[in-house]
Amino acid sequence: MRHSLPCQIGIALLPAVLVSPSLAASTAPKGASATLAVLETTDLHANVVGYDYFKLADEPSIGLDRTARLIAQARAEFANTVLFDNGDTIQGNALADYQALVKPLRCDQTLGIYKVMNALKYDGASIGNHEFNYGLGFLSQVTGNRFQVAGVDQPKRCAGPAFPQVLANVYSVQTKKPLFAPYRIIEKKVSARDANGRAITALVKVGIIGFTPPTIMSWDKRWLEGKVYTLGVREAALKYIPEMRRQGADIVVAIAHGGLDANPYTATMENAGWYLAQVPGVDAMLLGHAHQVFPNAASTAPQFKLPGVDKAKGLVHGVPTVMANLWGKHLGVIALQLRADGKRWTVEKDRTRVEARSAQNADKTFVAADPAVMALIREEHEATIGYVKTPVGSTDFRMTTYFADVGDTSAITVVNAAQTRYVKNYVAANLPQYARLPVLSMSAPFKSGLAGAFDFTDVPAGNLALNNAADLYLYPNALYAVKVDGAGLKAWLETSARRFNTIDPSNSRPQELINAAVPSYNFDTPTSNELSYEIDLTAPPGERIRQLALRGVPVTPTQEFIVATNNYRASGGGNFPGLDGSKTILASPDTSRDVLIAYIREVKQLTRATHGATRSWRFTPVKTAGPVVFHSAPGVLGLAAEAGLENVTMLRADDGLGKGFALYAVDLAK
Repeated sequence: MRHSLPCQIGIALLPAVLVSPSLAASTAPKGASATLAVLETTDLHANVVGYDYFKLADEPSIGLDRTARLIAQARAEFANTVLFDNGDTIQGNALADYQALVKPLRCDQTLGIYKVMNALKYDGASIGNHEFNYGLGFLSQVTGNRFQVAGVDQPKRCAGPAFPQVLANVYSVQTKKPLFAPYRIIEKKVSARDANGRAITALVKVGIIGFTPPTIMSWDKRWLEGKVYTLGVREAALKYIPEMRRQGADIVVAIAHGGLDANPYTATMENAGWYLAQVPGVDAMLLGHAHQVFPNAASTAPQFKLPGVDKAKGLVHGVPTVMANLWGKHLGVIALQLRADGKRWTVEKDRTRVEARSAQNADKTFVAADPAVMALIREEHEATIGYVKTPVGSTDFRMTTYFADVGDTSAITVVNAAQTRYVKNYVAANLPQYARLPVLSMSAPFKSGLAGAFDFTDVPAGNLALNNAADLYLYPNALYAVKVDGAGLKAWLETSARRFNTIDPSNSRPQELINAAVPSYNFDTPTSNELSYEIDLTAPPGERIRQLALRGVPVTPTQEFIVATNNYRASGGGNFPGLDGSKTILASPDTSRDVLIAYIREVKQLTRATHGATRSWRFTPVKTAGPVVFHSAPGVLGLAAEAGLENVTMLRADDGLGKGFALYAVDLAK
């Protein structure tokens, strides 16, 4: 049976997923062989089509509409394929927010990205940490489930994806059972060869099991506390993989929304793939969450340099493993070579091949988008565009993050101003015992080129609309406030300063400023004219903050502060010392983005002097023998000058790494 839709290119060629056992032999004859290509998408973050809702422009480097082409090509190349998604699928852009928060779906409506994935005939999926961002009620609805958890009142099962979703390590407090099916065994009809080379048809029983980071319990504490609990990834794997084998799984594919970490294992480990690969019975592993490409021989990511990791062949402790980047930019492919022993299929790992296929061609162009995807999502897409054009105010300066790592606060100051005002007003009205404490705010440059040279916040001067506010504050985090002492504040800033590498002043060769292992959303930045400090890049991490002062007076370890932040950070996200939920004094029902929008509407006109120039920190001056370099978009050096950064120069308009970035230098002596 084939499924087709009008005007389709990639989608029209896709075969049906599930087959009846009666169509093929239940046990392949001894010596039979087959190739089964396991295809992965991950961290799509609702990027169904190649469009930037913040800039209101097409973006050809992203989108499931382009991955659809890669999927079709793989299916044309391999006679036997299965297609899985690794989560972080339903949250991440304005389209996702529109369907979850602005005009929530009716029970009978299918989420836009699931509608497309249904048409692409996915075989299965797991659940990422961002699936929980909108709460358990929304997740239960859009996945077609009826979670048995406190506070979720869902009288009937709603529309959801047409493929199974598995998650083995999140449990309901109420039922003590997994929130989703922990695993599923899919019977796949395959074209194979018997021991004599003759063509046969047989069944392969593909078991899939899913895992999400246990740290969701802190990241989304406001939605999950008292309702669900987690198992460690390794514990869940040891519990269910033997059961999958007993149920007849020929091969087991672990869909782990996480990366690799060789630190001592804990049941709350965020990136447990290095340990998961050592669990007996895992035949292939699909990774995600880290927004990296694996295999990639050229990768400098520390997690791919660990013992037992072959970043060229795509092996982790011998297990074929792939990570397909983010936003549909790559398709993971594991071409499993199978051989039957007369009882079941086994994987010949030495003959299996792993690759992450890019949607970018060798000539730097991108594969064409499949128009069938836009046809399926057009109504939701156009409604989202209409919504984000809603006006909220204006600005007399351009707000960007191209140079946020070297001191441009143009896209951060207004966020901190909005959060500070909100918390000050709340404290005055509700927490008089804290009225004398100084209120600070932390925000971060959420977009710093992770997905490419286009992936920076860039709000032009002029009228502001909702899409601009979403560009300034990317995530639907709730505004929280915490009470910390001076020692805790310094520890917070020290952790943020891990964003930078340690610089050797005597080194005459170029030194990279940015530590790529620390994402920009963990570079928390205050922008108070009352707070000042320096970051000494010649000192090791944890010892870099110098001259921390409030109103010119050194901050003491016992001095108390209130700091506005978000639920992710206040509840432990990013592993900042002391921030574990216990210091929260305000858990606002309002998101930081909504607080920002309300602030802009109130002040109406943003000015650089008030909302874009305040800077609390500086690099400690030091003369270096060689350049200290960083990478940003080309052609934007003038913005550094507008931000007062006279110590920034552009060395090359093309940094030579093939991703569209320019190479810049920062003079630490100035």
